[in-house]
Amino acid sequence: MCHRKISYRLLIVVAALLSSLYVVATSSTTTIAHALPMRVEGAIRGVWIPTPDHTNFFNTRATIDSQLRELADAGINTVFVVMWNQGRTFYPSRVLKDFTGVEIDERMRGRDPLQEIIDAAKPLGIKVFAWFEFGFATDMNGGKGREIAEKKPQWVAMNSTGKPVIKNGFRWLNALDGEVQDFMLSLMMEVVEKYDVAGIQGDDRLPAMPSEGGYNSGIVAVYQAGHEGRSPPTNSKDPAWVKWRADRLSQFMSHIYREAKKRKPTIVISMAPSVFPWGRDEYLQDWPNWVKNGWVDSISPQLYRKDFNAYKATLHAITRRQISESDKRRLT
Repeated sequence: MCHRKISYRLLIVVAALLSSLYVVATSSTTTIAHALPMRVEGAIRGVWIPTPDHTNFFNTRATIDSQLRELADAGINTVFVVMWNQGRTFYPSRVLKDFTGVEIDERMRGRDPLQEIIDAAKPLGIKVFAWFEFGFATDMNGGKGREIAEKKPQWVAMNSTGKPVIKNGFRWLNALDGEVQDFMLSLMMEVVEKYDVAGIQGDDRLPAMPSEGGYNSGIVAVYQAGHEGRSPPTNSKDPAWVKWRADRLSQFMSHIYREAKKRKPTIVISMAPSVFPWGRDEYLQDWPNWVKNGWVDSISPQLYRKDFNAYKATLHAITRRQISESDKRRLT
């Protein structure tokens, strides 16, 4: 199911639109809750397209065509389409084939869904973003994607007791490890170089790692080298330890930005992180730092809330305290 995420230029009208901005891709069709009642010049009116487990969007080129037309008729001008989920890509990937032997999600063999989507979206004026949904997570409950951990067990994130980091059923890679970062970057740059996408997007798993992680021996050694031989706190929520790891992930964010812009200066680097500061404390995502340093072009915090007042309060915290006026003008 598509996530409710708000790109910055829509933040100014979200309170008025709320549910009318929400488009859901269901298992049978793309259902538009309401046509968008108003337009904001330059706004991103986007939806997120999940895997075939949740939508029939990918079934055939015909379903891609028809559902993109329906979205265009509703005023949608951007789609964030899943391209990385449970160790599978939704485009033919040489990087992944060379690593695991799996070139593309098995349901997509013989096709290139990303190219199909780009070809169908362009005449409709819809921009296509490649959404790397799973980020540094490998699999859920030992399902698809586990072959990454099996081939590279040293890549698996470890907690303070030496156990693999598994949170809410997701097994995580050590997002602070250089080899792991290079693998993720190679997937993203493969898309940047090969496809005419408007942008790439990470989310609450990219760049991210549960704050329970970071206790792999190599990371501990780096920490000790900068702290007079002291080991990291066993309390994974220790503020200084959280900051140290979040800063390393922020540096990876800057690396993504530089490498993508070097290959394609016009590409938009979009992120849809968890809300701050919860996302920093739980998943090491210090996204206000990304914005402040110019390492993202578009930011879409995930505002999951159970009632409107809580939603509005979180929205105000973002717009009034977490993003500066100059950054508001810069962000798309």
